[in-house]
Formats: sequence, structure tokens, C-alpha cells
Amino acid sequence: MVKKVTLLPNERLDDLLTYELMIIQSREVFSFSMDAVLLARFAGIPPKGRVLDLCTGNGVIPILMTTRTKAVIDGVEIQPRLADMARRSVEANELEEQVHIYEGDLRSFHEEVGYGIYDAVTVNPPYMPEGAGDQNENEHYANARHERNGSLDDIVAACARLVRTGGRVSMVHRPSRFVEIVETLRKWKLEPKRIRFVHPHAEAEANMVLIEAARDGKPDVKLLPPLIVYNEQRQYNEELMKMYYGDKRPGARETSS
Repeated sequence: MVKKVTLLPNERLDDLLTYELMIIQSREVFSFSMDAVLLARFAGIPPKGRVLDLCTGNGVIPILMTTRTKAVIDGVEIQPRLADMARRSVEANELEEQVHIYEGDLRSFHEEVGYGIYDAVTVNPPYMPEGAGDQNENEHYANARHERNGSLDDIVAACARLVRTGGRVSMVHRPSRFVEIVETLRKWKLEPKRIRFVHPHAEAEANMVLIEAARDGKPDVKLLPPLIVYNEQRQYNEELMKMYYGDKRPGARETSS
């Protein structure tokens, strides 16, 4: 049950379409998109323990992950406005006991909490190196899209410092940087274990890649079947519908366990 929440000017309360969860968003800052939902459903997380989400933005990934685990989930966001939105979204969903939002720099977060204390880490980082592509004048959009607050190497290093040996690190990114991502993960002793490419439709090139790695793991990777977003009717495929709506998705049939 979502409790009453205070919205600031130009903010809105959006439905996350699952478990009656809500999220605070604003056109003035970068809103979450499909990649966050896919990561929250893909990530290998334990049923209990401690989980960390880096580059948490408005907190959508920690909030969605509460539907999969009873673990304590921390989120780290460097932008004050987004961290505040994330905290209020947590409060709106009455998840304060499970989800905690920290405003801070992921590059130094281990100095605050310690090394190797998390069972799993997730991250939906900026996809573009600093200075690459068009530079958005909106500071919040620019920080979300470009590596202005840490390079890919910085982000992966933070994951490696914070996850325990044998723990999992899950990331969503662009396929164009796939080789660089794998090389960087292995540099920091994060061994890729599961990889899944996401395609808009069956005939299209992949536009996202989901990667899970294990801290100090042995080389042994599984390349999962591709995830196809849209069917021939340009509607979400059944798997996507289940990711968004769960068993309450429109038109879903009840199945016996």
C-alpha cells in the first residue's frame, strides 16, 4: 500500500506496474527506462543478505528488487536531487526497513562501509565515455548518459571492492562496449558468468547487454538465449510482459504450480 508522499514542483508519482509499487519521477531529471527493469529482473541476488545498487538514480532498481528478495538493499547516487527522490520513493512504498539510499560517490563508498560486505552488486552506469557524442545541456541527463562521475574502470573497480569473494556483480550496458566491459571486469577479478543480449525485435541488432560476473570466479560463462523485446505485432513479448507486470499482466492466464 503506497502511503501519501510529498511531491516537489514538476514531480509525478508513476506506477511501476508490479506489486502496486510507485516511483517519483520528473521531466527535469533522467527517468528510468527498460534497461533498469531488465537489470532488476536479470541480476543474481540472494534471498537474504546484503545487496548494493550503484548509480541508483531515483531508486527504481532497489525498489523493484524488493519483489525478489528479503535482503537489505543499499543504493548509492551522487546527484543530490535524485538521491532525495529515491529516498522519498522508498518512503512512499514503505520500504524504509529494507532499502537505504546513500548520497555519495561510488568511487569512495568502500571507505564508508568497508570492503567486500555485499553479496551482490548491481549497476546501470552511464553508457558513454565523457566527451563522446552530443553533450546534453541538462546536467542530470548528461550525468546519466556520460561517464562524468567515474569511468567504466572506476565503476567496475568500485564493484570489485564492495562485493565479497564469490559474490555477483550484474550490469546492463551497450553491446558496442562489450569487449571493453569483459576486459575491465576480468582486470578487477570479476569473471563473467552469464551474458544475455537484448534485441528490439528478432531481426534487429542487440541494443543492450546484460552481464553477470562472480568475484574471483573461475572462467565458465553461459551465453543465454537472446531477449527479444517486441513480437511481430510490435507488442511486448510474453517474457517482457511478465517482467513488467508479473502474474498480474493483462491477459495473463493462471497456471498451476
